[in-house]
Amino acid sequence: MRILLIEDHVELSRWLAKALRDAHWTVECAMNGADADSLLHTQQYALAILDLTLPKMDGLEVLKRLRARGSKMPVLILTARGGVQDRVQGLNLGADDYLAKPFELAELEARVKALLRRAQGSEELIYSCAALRFDTVSRMFTYGGTVLALTPREHAVLEVLITRAGRVVSKEKLFDEVFSLADDANPDAIEIYIHRLRKKLANGQAGHVAITTLRGLGYLLEAQAA
Repeated sequence: MRILLIEDHVELSRWLAKALRDAHWTVECAMNGADADSLLHTQQYALAILDLTLPKMDGLEVLKRLRARGSKMPVLILTARGGVQDRVQGLNLGADDYLAKPFELAELEARVKALLRRAQGSEELIYSCAALRFDTVSRMFTYGGTVLALTPREHAVLEVLITRAGRVVSKEKLFDEVFSLADDANPDAIEIYIHRLRKKLANGQAGHVAITTLRGLGYLLEAQAA
C-alpha cells in the first residue's frame, strides 16, 4: 500500500518516512502543497498524511482540491495547528482523522491502520491462504504458525497478494503498490521478489501455498495440495 506523506519539515519527513517503511508501507514524500496536489491528481495512493502549514499551497487547499476531484482516499491531517477551529475546518473539508503535533509514533501507526482497514470496506483483521496468515494489526506474516522473516519489499509484495488471494494480480499493480516514484526500478524488478518469496513459501507441508505465474496476466497466490 502506497502512502503519500506531505510534510515540509525535512527531518520530520525523513523520520516519519523511515518509520512507516519499517512498518512495511511504501511511502512517497512531498515537501510542498503544489507537488502534493500534482501527485494526488496523477497517482494512486491508499492514504495521505497531510501537514497543514505548507509552502506553495496550504494543506487545507490541497485537501479541498482532492475532494473536489471526487477522491474518497483517506486523509490523516498531522499538524501543529491543533486548535479547535483548524480541526473543525479540516474535518469539514473531508479529512478522515486529525492528529496534532507532537504525537506518539504508535498512535500514528494505529490511526493509519484503522483508516486503511476502513477504506478497504471491512474491519477484517486477519487474511489467510491455507497455512499463510497476515495480521493487519501486528503487520506480521506467519506460515504454519511460524513468523515469516521478510524484507520490506517482500512483505509489500506478499501483502498485496494475500489480500487478493485467489485472484490474479498484474505485475504493474504489484509494482505500483511496492515501489515509489523515487525508486530507480521497473516492473521487471517484481520478478526478483516473487522468486525470493517462492523460496520462502516452498516447504511442502500441509497447508502449502504457492505463487503461480499466469503469463500475460500476472501472479496468483493460492493453496496447494501437500
